[in-house]
This record gives sequence, C-alpha cells and structure tokens, in this order.
Amino acid sequence: MNAPHAREIVLVDCPDDVGLIHRITGVLQARRLNIESNHEFVDTSARHFFFRAEVVPAGEPVPADALKAALEAVLPAAARVRVTREERRPIVVCATREPHCLGELLLLDAVGELPGRIVAVVSNHDVLRGLVERFDVPFHHVPHDGIDRETHEASLARVIDVHAPAYIVLARYMRVLHESFVARYPDRIVNIHHSFLPAFAGASPYRQAHARGVKLIGATAHFVTAELDAGPIIAQDVIAVDHADTPDGMARAGRGVEKLVLARAVRLVLEERVFIHGRRTVVFG
Repeated sequence: MNAPHAREIVLVDCPDDVGLIHRITGVLQARRLNIESNHEFVDTSARHFFFRAEVVPAGEPVPADALKAALEAVLPAAARVRVTREERRPIVVCATREPHCLGELLLLDAVGELPGRIVAVVSNHDVLRGLVERFDVPFHHVPHDGIDRETHEASLARVIDVHAPAYIVLARYMRVLHESFVARYPDRIVNIHHSFLPAFAGASPYRQAHARGVKLIGATAHFVTAELDAGPIIAQDVIAVDHADTPDGMARAGRGVEKLVLARAVRLVLEERVFIHGRRTVVFG
C-alpha cells in the first residue's frame, strides 16, 4: 500500500477582487488537490483578502513551486502566495530565569502536542539548565555580564543560527532586543508579556496593578518588532481577580495565563494560521 501524501498548506493574501475563491479552487481542482479544510476572510475596511487551505493530492504530488506559480498566475499582481508542508518545524526558545512558559512548551513538545520541535533553549543565565536537560533538549548559556548588547546579541545569533529555527520564542526572556537583531529574523520572533503594558510598564507590574485595584489580569503574545512590545498581536487572554488577591497571588495567576497564551500563539504560528497585515494579524483558528 502506498503511503499517504503529506498535507500541504496553501496561504494567500492579496487585494480583494471578484471571484478569488473560484480562481484559487480552480487551480487546486485542476491539479487534483483535495481541500480538507479552508478558511477565508475579507478585511472590508482595507479591501484585503486572506485564504488558508489544507490540501492533499488525490494523485501525484504537485511541487510547491509549481503550485505557487499557478496560483500567482490567476491572482492580482500584489498577491502573496505561500505553499508549505505540514510538518513539525524547529523552534529555538529563549528564556532567562522564570520556568513557567518554558516548562509548558517543553512538556507539550515531549508529549507530542506541540506542532513543532524545540531544537534548543538559549538563556542569558544558567538557572534553567536542569529543567531543559530533563527533556533532552540542548541548553546554551550565553551570558551578557560585562559585555555590550551588540556583542551579546552577536553571540546569541550565532548559537541560534546553528539550529536554523523557523521561529524564535521568547519565553520570558528578560532582555530588550536591538532593532538589528529583530531585523535578522523578521516576523519570526514571538514574545509573551503581561497585558498591563503600557499602563503598568516597568518593574513589578503586578504590584502596580494591585495598588490600582485592577479586576482583570492577562497576557498578550505578539510578534517582536523594532517598537518595544508593540508588534502584531497573535493571542490574548484574561482572568478575573479581586480585592482579596495579593500581589504574589496575582503574579501566580498571571504566570498561569502567560504560559497558556504563549503556547497557543506558538501553536498558531507553527500551524501557519497567522497572517501579518500591517500592525494587525488575521488568525484562523
């Protein structure tokens, strides 16, 4: 018996036009590609079209480059088309001292529930080595003490590039990345932070929130851009708190939200469900 063909993911975004779905599905049908799942969305204010489909060949596989060219031929000139194979893409996780977000990702990877592979963890401190090595994942300590940021980030990039990750995940990595480092990995760095920004920026956000009597705390996962904590948002969530919660209790609750939101965001980007459009995202669940 022949092995089943791998599922391909077809991604299109372009200016909106009449008959786009018909054109796309016509190309897929002509090449005997069976659509197993598809989503589409039109941003009416921007007049922009987004399309994602999971397809499986009913006959011989179609080379990705050939399929991309065929789709581009029937779409507007400004169309962006990507054809990728469904597979567990490699990611590198950067962390500092806090284990909750990193631990969640390591566990999901270990039990096969992360649609990717953690190929390395990099940290500017050595405190998380024991946790990482329990999962047989390479751990790299890249210290920053006594060196300037440019030199440290050059060392960080050398370690990361050895593993050729599809994405870099900042799991509470407490270093601000320079614009040149971010530009090295455009739209490929995912970060998590508490949702208090910018209202409670700086140190001790949970103590600031407690002092102001907030009733909701949460977390936001986003792509990293040159503008600090202002990249396109991938996923968010909140939980309720009240006057009885202490700052430490709020911090514990916040860590619970942070790890779940980051894991959800990582899953979405690895499954190619996120389109970046300017400062916004379109996310197909």
